[in-house]
Amino acid sequence: MEKMRRSCFPICQQRSRLRVRCLLVYLWCSLLCRASGDLLEYSRAYDVSCQNVTEAGGQSAKEQVKLEFNSNIISHEYIVTFSGYYTAKARNSYIGAALKDSGILQWKIVPRNNPASSYPSDFDVVKINQNAKDGLEALENHPNVKRVTPHRRVTRTLQFSRVNANDDLCTGKMCNDSKESTLKFQSRPFNRKSLSLGSAFWHSAVRYKSRKLLRAIPRQITSALQAEILWGMGFTGANVRVAIFDTGLAESHPHFKKGRVKDRSNWTNEKTLEDGLGHGTFVAGVVASHKECLGFAPDADVYVFRVFTNNQVSYTSWFLDAFNYAILKKINVLNLSIGGPDFMDYPFVNKVWELTANKVIMISAIGNDGPLYGTLNNPADQMDVIGVGGVNFEDQIARFSSRGMTTWELPAGYGRVKPDIVTYGSQVRGSALRGGCRSLSGTSVASPVVAGAVTLLYSAVLNRAHVVNPASMKQALMASARRLPGVNMFEQGHGKLDLVKAYQILRSYKPQASLSPSYIDLTECPYMWPYCSQPLFYGALPVIVNVTILNGMGVTGKIVDKPLWQPYTPQFGNHIEVAFSYSKVLWPWSGYLAVSISAGKGSANWEGIAQGQISLTVESPPEDGEKHSRLSSVKLPVRVRVIPTPPRSKRILWDQYHNLRYPPGYFPRDNLRMKNDPLDWNGDHIHTNFKDMYQHLRASGYFVEVLGAPFTCFDADQYGTLVIADAEEEYFPEEVTKLKHDIDNGLSLIVFADWYNVSVMRKVKFYDENTRQWWMPDTGGANVPAMNDLLAPVGMAFSDSVYEGEFKIGEHPMYYASGTSIARFPPDGYLFSHTLKNQAHEVLKGESVTANNVAILGVYQTKAKGGSGRVALYGDSNCLDNSHMQKDCFWMLDALLEFTAHGNLPPLFAESGKENTVLPLNLDLPERMEGNHLYRYSKVLEGHLGSLRSRALPACPHLVWAPASPLNTSAPTNLYKHQKLLSIGLEAPIPVGNQLKPQGIRDSPGAAWEKLHGANTHAHDNTAVFPVVAFMGTALVLVFLVNHMYKSKSKPRRRRPPRLKKLYSTPGV
Repeated sequence: MEKMRRSCFPICQQRSRLRVRCLLVYLWCSLLCRASGDLLEYSRAYDVSCQNVTEAGGQSAKEQVKLEFNSNIISHEYIVTFSGYYTAKARNSYIGAALKDSGILQWKIVPRNNPASSYPSDFDVVKINQNAKDGLEALENHPNVKRVTPHRRVTRTLQFSRVNANDDLCTGKMCNDSKESTLKFQSRPFNRKSLSLGSAFWHSAVRYKSRKLLRAIPRQITSALQAEILWGMGFTGANVRVAIFDTGLAESHPHFKKGRVKDRSNWTNEKTLEDGLGHGTFVAGVVASHKECLGFAPDADVYVFRVFTNNQVSYTSWFLDAFNYAILKKINVLNLSIGGPDFMDYPFVNKVWELTANKVIMISAIGNDGPLYGTLNNPADQMDVIGVGGVNFEDQIARFSSRGMTTWELPAGYGRVKPDIVTYGSQVRGSALRGGCRSLSGTSVASPVVAGAVTLLYSAVLNRAHVVNPASMKQALMASARRLPGVNMFEQGHGKLDLVKAYQILRSYKPQASLSPSYIDLTECPYMWPYCSQPLFYGALPVIVNVTILNGMGVTGKIVDKPLWQPYTPQFGNHIEVAFSYSKVLWPWSGYLAVSISAGKGSANWEGIAQGQISLTVESPPEDGEKHSRLSSVKLPVRVRVIPTPPRSKRILWDQYHNLRYPPGYFPRDNLRMKNDPLDWNGDHIHTNFKDMYQHLRASGYFVEVLGAPFTCFDADQYGTLVIADAEEEYFPEEVTKLKHDIDNGLSLIVFADWYNVSVMRKVKFYDENTRQWWMPDTGGANVPAMNDLLAPVGMAFSDSVYEGEFKIGEHPMYYASGTSIARFPPDGYLFSHTLKNQAHEVLKGESVTANNVAILGVYQTKAKGGSGRVALYGDSNCLDNSHMQKDCFWMLDALLEFTAHGNLPPLFAESGKENTVLPLNLDLPERMEGNHLYRYSKVLEGHLGSLRSRALPACPHLVWAPASPLNTSAPTNLYKHQKLLSIGLEAPIPVGNQLKPQGIRDSPGAAWEKLHGANTHAHDNTAVFPVVAFMGTALVLVFLVNHMYKSKSKPRRRRPPRLKKLYSTPGV
C-alpha cells in the first residue's frame, strides 16, 4: 500500500488519460492520493502542478530561517500613552503643559510620518534630554496621561538555509520527555521577533530505529486541512479583511488576485513598500495566494503592514501606529508572526488588548524556543489572542514549537495553558519573493495557516457575523480541535486545527462563556501533565490550576456572585477542599479563574479518587436590541487522586519565590558560553526549565512542592529538604532568622549557586550603537551576595570566582558551566575539590588559566542540637537546568537528598571528599555591584531617599475555602470531552460528492436552542481509516474485474489450431 501510495502521482499524471480503462485507474489514484494526504485537485479553478523547484533560479526551496533578535531601550525616548484619542495639537499641548510645570525646556515630540499620523492617536514619542526623572514624573501626574514607558527598538536577523526533508521531524518519546531531548539545545534568540525557524536548533539525540509508514507531505497546505470542502461551497474569504504584519509585499506579486491586495502601508523609516526579505510574502501567500502554492482565502481583502525594515529593525511605536490604523480600517483578522518574551512591554500589550476589544481576531505564533518549557512568546501568550504552535505532517509536535506554561503568574501563582491550538508548521509551502513557491518551517508558518483558516471560516459565516468575535472564534477552534495522543496540554493546547469541524460549530454557535481547560483531571496522563504527575495529600501546599474564561457574549463581563464548589458525595468529594480567585472584570473577551485544590484533614490516611464540580455564571451587558443581560452558566468537573501523607524525608520544597527572570530586568544567562542567549527568561520553575529534574525526582519517589511565598510562610516540620537553585532575589531578614531556626530543628538545605563577579558583570554588559544605551546586568547568574547573607548563620559562603571545566566524581562525568566556588565552610564538613579553568580570568583577560583544588561541593551535618538538619552546597545549577545543560547531575542530587534526608553519606562522597579541609584565606566574597537596579524588580528591596532598604515582610497567602454544596449523584466517568458549546440546532451538514454546491449551507429552520450533550468530545486525531481502506480495497478489486472484462471483450476469439499428428517418415520418403 505504501509503495502504491508513493507512486500514485506519476501513475495519475502519466497514464490515466491514455485509454478508457485508465479512467478507473485515475479514479482509484485520486482516492488513494487523497486518502494518503497528497493533493489531486478536483476543481479546475485550483488545479495546479506544485513542485519543489519554484524559485527564479529553478532551485528547490525547502528552507528554514535562522533568527537572532535583540531589543533595547532607546536612550532619552519615552512613549507617552494618553487616556483617550486626541489630535496632534491637543497631545502637544498636554505634554508641553506637564513639562513646563516641571521646568523641562529641552524636549521634543519625535515625528512619525506614516498613514496614521493624520488621525487622532492615543500616544506620542517624546525625547527628553535633561532631568528626565522630573519630566517623567510630571507627565505621569497629568490627568490625561495613562502611562509613560521607555521606547524600545527591536532588531531581527534572518538567514535562510537549506534543510533536509526530515530535519524538522521529532519522533519518539525522547522529543518531549527525556533529558536527552535538551542536551544539544544551545541558545535562543530573545525579544520580539519573526518566528520562522532557524538552522541552528535542537536536534533529537535519539530516534526510533524501527521501520514505519511515513505520511506524505502534501503539496498544498490547504489540502491537508480540507479547505476544498469550504471552497466547493462557495466560501473563499470574500468580504473579510485580513491584515499581515510583517516585512511587506510586492505590488504585483503573481500569486494574488488582482484587486485583492487592498492596501499596502509602510510604518518603517524606509521609503519603500516592497518586501526585501521574503518572509512577509510567504506569510501573505499562505493566507491568500490563489495559484501554485495555494492560500486558504484567495478572495479575502488583504491589508499589508510593513513593520520591519530590510535591516530587520522595528520600534514599539511603529507597531502602535500600525495597530491604530488597523482599527481604523476595521480589520477582521490579523496575523502576527512575531513574538518575544517581553510580556511587560505595556504599550504593546495594552494595544493588543485594544485591538481585540475592537473585534479584531489576532492570531500569533507561540514561539520557536522548544522543546524547552516556559518559552512562550508574547503576544501569543495573552488570553485574548489565539496562540498557535506547530506540528509536522506526522502529527507530532514540532521540536521547535515553544511549550507552556505562561510565566506571567510566577512566582505566587501558576501559568495558564498555551498554546491554544497547533497546526502544520513544518515544511509548509508558500509564496516565494519573486513568484513560485518555497517551503519554510516555524511557528511563524503555523500562525498564517490558522489566520488563513480563520479568514476562510469568517467568510463562511458572514450571515452570522454578529456572533463572530475573538472569543467565539477561539472557542470554536478549541472545541473542534483534534487532540493528539500522548501529548500534554502545554505542548498541544486543545489539539490540532480541524477546519471543517470548526465550520460546523460556528454555523450553529450561540454566544456563551467557556473554560480552558474545560475540566480538571489530575489523574489523566499525559494530557494533564504536570498535574497528573503527583497526587494530593493532606498537609501539602495547594495545587493551583489557572483556568482561562472565554466570554463569547461580549467584550466585557463579570462572574455573578461567586463560583460554587459542588463535591460529589458518592465519589468522595468531601476529601478535597477548593478555593478561588478570579478576574473581577472579564476584559477583553476573557479572564482567569485560579482554582486552588487541597486534600482535607480527613484524608490524612485515606487513598482514593475524589470528584466534584465548580459551577459559575458569567454575565455580559445586553447587545443592540436586547433588554436583558446575557447570562451563561458553565461547569468545571474536577477529579483528583488523594494518598496518605508521605513521610517527611520524601517531601521536598522548591523555592520559587526568590527566582527572578526577564522581563522586566536584565538577568543574565547562567552559562557564560551561551553568548547568543543573554537573558534568563524561563521562570526557573520545576515545570519549565527544571522539568527533567522534577521528573527524575518523581521517578525516585520524592514529592516536590513549590513555595511561592517567603520562607516565613511554610511549616518546616512538614519537609525533609528545602532546595534553592539559581536564586536572584534578596532575602528578608526574617527569612534568614527563620531558616536558621528551621535547620536547627531538623530541616535540611541544598543550595545550587551560579557565578557572580562584578567585573564579569560589567564585561557582559552590552552597548547599542544606535540607541547609545548600556544594558547592565542586575545580578550575576545568581545573587551570590544574597545567598551568602542567608548562609552566614551556618558559617558558609560562596566566592566571587567563576570556573568552568570537565571532571569526574567517581565514574560520573561532570561539567562545571560558569559556576562559583565555596569560600567559607565549617572545618568539620566534607569538601570536594577539582581542577578547573578560571573563566573569569578568561572573560576579563582573554587568557586561559587553570586553578587547582577548587572547592565546588560541600556537605555538612549541623550540630546546633540533636536532630538538627544538614546542608549541602554546589556552585553550579546548569547541571539541573534544561536551558543549557551539558551533562546532568541528577545522580548527585539523589546522593545529596539521601544525605540530607537520612544522614547517609554515600561511599562515593566519603572516598572523594576531604574532612577538616582548610580553605584559602584570601578568597574574596562577592559584593553587590554599585548602582545596580535590582530594587526596581525586587519583592524584597526598595529605594528610599537614595539608598536601599528592605520592604516590609508581606503577609502570607491566606486561602478562603469555598463552602461545599454536596451533590448526592454520581459523577461522570469520562471527563475527556469536548466543550459543550451551546448551539442553535444541529451541526451544519457537510456536503460530499455531488452535493458540493456554491450556494452554501442554510441554517436549520425553527431549530430550538439546546446543548450539544451528545457530542463525542475531544476526539483523538486517529482518523477512521478502516472504512477508507475497505473502500479503496473494494475499488481496487472493481478496477481489476473491469480491467479483466475489458480485456476479455476487446480481444477477438482465436480458434484453436487442429492437433498435429506426429508424422514418422523413413529416410527418402
